[in-house]
Amino acid sequence: MAVSPHHLLAATMVASVAREYGQLEALVDLSQMTATSTEESHQQRLHWLAEQVLDWSGLPVVHIRPTVFLDTPLFTDLAARTIKENSTIALPFGTGRTSPVAVDDVARVLATVLRDPALHIGQVYELTGPRSVDMTELATEFSRALGREVSYVDLPPQRWEEQLPKLGLPPHVVQHVITMAKLHRDNRYDRTTDGVERVTGVPPQSIEAFVAPRKNFYLG
Repeated sequence: MAVSPHHLLAATMVASVAREYGQLEALVDLSQMTATSTEESHQQRLHWLAEQVLDWSGLPVVHIRPTVFLDTPLFTDLAARTIKENSTIALPFGTGRTSPVAVDDVARVLATVLRDPALHIGQVYELTGPRSVDMTELATEFSRALGREVSYVDLPPQRWEEQLPKLGLPPHVVQHVITMAKLHRDNRYDRTTDGVERVTGVPPQSIEAFVAPRKNFYLG
């Protein structure tokens, strides 16, 4: 489910229907690694509460907790815009480190779990990319993938936040994105796990490997 103020309601409805059905082999919950951080972001709080509801339901649940996606607009649409304009990635992440994971890798984990769910019931899988990088290192991986020098520009948070409503994002999404940026500045995304490889047997793709096939998207 996309970022939504109705996340908890939806999870509760799913749990209620699944309990009524009574024959569910597995319920795989796509949560967030930051679901354990409930104070800053309303969305993270909803994910945490949804996990509690699903656990209380007694259903055969598996929780999948990816970190920030490589496919997020922060690293795709917004990055492509500034790379085309002036060969920069401009975000207010400071010196914080991050280990973004590709949606394709998360999908492989989900597919593996769903093929034989009995092995995974009750597990929590936290998913990251292969290594944690600061934004300068991230820009270096973009440079190698694109064959063009890309540098990181650290934007003042307030200036960046003022631009978000102009993108047409709902207030709930704006609040979540602002919180993600703050958590990055506070180095709360600096972590790596072996979750993708442990479940699928194949390591997650690097930032460079993610960007290279999308060269035309980033360079226009």
